[in-house]
Amino acid sequence: MLLIIDGHNDLPMRLREWHGSSVAGLEQERPPLHTDLPRLRAGGVGGQFWSVYVPSDLPEPVALAHTLEQIDVVYRMVAAYPDDLELAYTADDVERIMAAGRIASLIGVEGGHSLAGSLGVLRSLARLGVRYVTLTHNHNTAWADSATQPPAVGGLTAEGRAIVREMQRIGVLVDLSHVSAATMHAALDVATAPVIFSHSGARAVTDHPRNVPDDVLTRLPGNGGVIQLPFVSYFVSAETFDWKLAADAEWERLGLPPVPYEWPETLRPGSEPSGVPLNPPVDPAAEPSLYAWLAAHPKPSATVGQVADHIEHAREVAGVDHIGIGGDYDGTPEVPVGLADVSGYPRLFAELSSRGWSEGELCKLANGNILRALREADRLATEPLHPCC
Repeated sequence: MLLIIDGHNDLPMRLREWHGSSVAGLEQERPPLHTDLPRLRAGGVGGQFWSVYVPSDLPEPVALAHTLEQIDVVYRMVAAYPDDLELAYTADDVERIMAAGRIASLIGVEGGHSLAGSLGVLRSLARLGVRYVTLTHNHNTAWADSATQPPAVGGLTAEGRAIVREMQRIGVLVDLSHVSAATMHAALDVATAPVIFSHSGARAVTDHPRNVPDDVLTRLPGNGGVIQLPFVSYFVSAETFDWKLAADAEWERLGLPPVPYEWPETLRPGSEPSGVPLNPPVDPAAEPSLYAWLAAHPKPSATVGQVADHIEHAREVAGVDHIGIGGDYDGTPEVPVGLADVSGYPRLFAELSSRGWSEGELCKLANGNILRALREADRLATEPLHPCC
């Protein structure tokens, strides 16, 4: 089985939200979580970037405190399962840990709001083992534009460019998922080491603002970067995304509260709850109308084949040396049929194999490309600050 190095998994957030930051019980299957040790093993996961995401609408000092708490969750999780997990900081660490039969565990900070505008905080997070920082999440920062808000600064400010340069100087990967196209270009203009997209699709396949335009993908070979393709249904299926836009419009027409990020899964009758409470709650008088609309407009299911379509498009535009996998498990309830949890990776690779992908191409997608980008980022860093250095 090919060993996968996945770019983005939000299990630490879910453990903190749903389980009081307890890391107990991961040695057995833990639905509705997407992730636990048996299913990681079944999926062939050999390396995982654990996201320590906190909401981007928090005050930045609060976001930083919560981020540190989630880094603590990762450290405690690794300590609790030493036969299965080991912290990794370099590409060599990852290869050594995978060869020993454990899952290499890396840390990524999902959102520049967690830096609180401080290069000292960035350097401190690097010393704790953070290997990438996503420049924004769903909200703009003072120095960078997000993909999902109106632009405020036109990409990156001078402060934003300084943050990108400092990240690359100390060996922290610049993650361009969640940022606007203008921010992507601005970061690539500054970058002297590989950047990544830890969990983003191809915008030419699904026109979602979170996905990456072709004019950015064409720049990855010159940068050496990697786009890690996600499994989020709204990102990979145009039909599912169109359904969500229509459902959001119906929600607004009914005069319901502002749309929660994961509302369709939260509300669908008979479904497992996503764990995301509605605040404020839905007006009970409006629920019958909403359910009637949902019954009349069933949501299309995303498929493994649609994920493969994104991967093949990214390969066509950026090249086979610049693609990877970033599932976003436990960061969304909306995943394709056949990819319901972290045991599903082999189904995707079987689909690609059926399309004629060679073993060598699949190995690059699974782990080779992200390992190369990680190694190159360290080589080009003039003062790498991760713990081993």
